[in-house]
Amino acid sequence: MGLPLKNLSMPDFVAWENAQPTRNEFYRGEVFAMVGPRRVNGEVVVNVLTALKHHLKGSPCRVYSESMKLQVADDALFYPDVFVTCDAQDLRTDRIFRAPTLVLEVLSPTTAGFDRGLKFATYRRIPSLQEYLLIDPMERSVELFRRNAQGLFELHDMTAATHLVLASVGLEMPIADVFEGVEPGDTLDETPDDIPRP
Repeated sequence: MGLPLKNLSMPDFVAWENAQPTRNEFYRGEVFAMVGPRRVNGEVVVNVLTALKHHLKGSPCRVYSESMKLQVADDALFYPDVFVTCDAQDLRTDRIFRAPTLVLEVLSPTTAGFDRGLKFATYRRIPSLQEYLLIDPMERSVELFRRNAQGLFELHDMTAATHLVLASVGLEMPIADVFEGVEPGDTLDETPDDIPRP
């Protein structure tokens, strides 16, 4: 659901958003308020972030979480749940990143459609992006889209696999570790106040 702010330029949005107490995403002139974090989503984010942090130590790549902005061209700015960049210019930036190698989004009922659809279509425009990972903590599903030699993203469903294989960064992580802290029967406790995605 867009906020009253519409037809903003990217610089105007960035200036406005930097002054806000909450996070907002931007797509082609419109602003979208972000839903507050959920415990089960946070568990998955921390699990994958921690594995990537240890794995990438000493490498030219760095991993960042949902507090960092990722810009796509001049018309979109998102807060991925987790992303890795190996780009030298990205590693010198302070707030806005532009060349991720890997992006992870953790799904919830209010974000799944957006993350699978418009957001993925937008991310595919980033030349550096090699893998797009979608994890649903409630369904315990793990879907990895990997760019092939033709530049197209192919689905690698790892839901039933023993390990999550992230070829873009050379990491193999047990699927059990991805969902550590998420128990069967956990709920997201969605409320009417949650703001749906477009």
